[in-house]
Amino acid sequence: MNDVGFLVHSGIGRITLNRPRALNSLNHDMVLAMLDHLEAWRSDPSVRAVLIDGAGDRGLCAGGDIRAIYEDARTGGTASLKFWADEYRLNALISRYPKPYLALMDGLVMGGGVGVSAHGSHRIVTERSRVGMPETGIGFVPDVGGTYLLSRTPGELGTHIALTAGSISGADAIHCGLADHFVASERIPDLLDALASRTPDTALELIAEPAPPSALAEDADWIDRCYAADTVEEILTRLHASGDAAATAAKEIEAKSPTSLKVTLRALRSAAALPDLEAVLAQEFRISAHALSSAEFVEGIRAQIIDKDRSPKWSPATLSEVDEDLVDAYLADLGDAEWVAR
Repeated sequence: MNDVGFLVHSGIGRITLNRPRALNSLNHDMVLAMLDHLEAWRSDPSVRAVLIDGAGDRGLCAGGDIRAIYEDARTGGTASLKFWADEYRLNALISRYPKPYLALMDGLVMGGGVGVSAHGSHRIVTERSRVGMPETGIGFVPDVGGTYLLSRTPGELGTHIALTAGSISGADAIHCGLADHFVASERIPDLLDALASRTPDTALELIAEPAPPSALAEDADWIDRCYAADTVEEILTRLHASGDAAATAAKEIEAKSPTSLKVTLRALRSAAALPDLEAVLAQEFRISAHALSSAEFVEGIRAQIIDKDRSPKWSPATLSEVDEDLVDAYLADLGDAEWVAR
């Protein structure tokens, strides 16, 4: 099997991300292969549903190939723009796929992993699921439709997830609208067997079980109150005044890129008012293109992924130094380079 495998069996077109040593992170060739197969399968009568999973036992996908993006950004390249354009087209295709699209969101599902799963029609989590958008920790902003999904969670839960860059449980993901069904990990083989002879809905009725309580739902009162503020600064002020759990969230946010935090909050508020996923992906592409040419993104990846010193030197270093002109620039029109769904 290559970096991504494709198999049709019993009417199920199965996509398996196959880079377990890299937590099945996505590269451009994988994205292009998935686009090609999904386009072929949409009119193939032998395929009645699609299922995506990840090789190994650590998770579905930890995101995009961040090391490749780092090298591209560090050297002033543009290959990442082509990767993102095709990745976002893949996200859009999944969201409007005419056949059932099942995502086994077992284990780690981060960044780009959310993009290839949470836009599907049948999103399945387990007790091992950890779902998140960690971008603000590397000088970036949630993409792959992440701001679309997070801007549409109950209350301000999505703002909390985005700004802290934390991961959430499978139960939280269901509560937030990022997943639909809870299946115990030990019963995944039973689900696969059931899918061979049943529709996805019938198979899930047989195998899925009620999700455990959502911890995020229990924290909704202080989350909604604090994150409803119009600025990151005011959000932090409210968090510090709202108890131990909220103060812990504030400390997590304060370690993130000030620029990324302000752009992320703007992007979330804007995404909430945009009409559909494609419009949000277009906004995210503009932000991603600007981030690629920023020192902030390179420094964030260096500190967290390359050197792993966990001590990024953000510039601007404080929220007060991030002015509205800088935030505006991240969302500015790209002209001929605009992303277009097709």
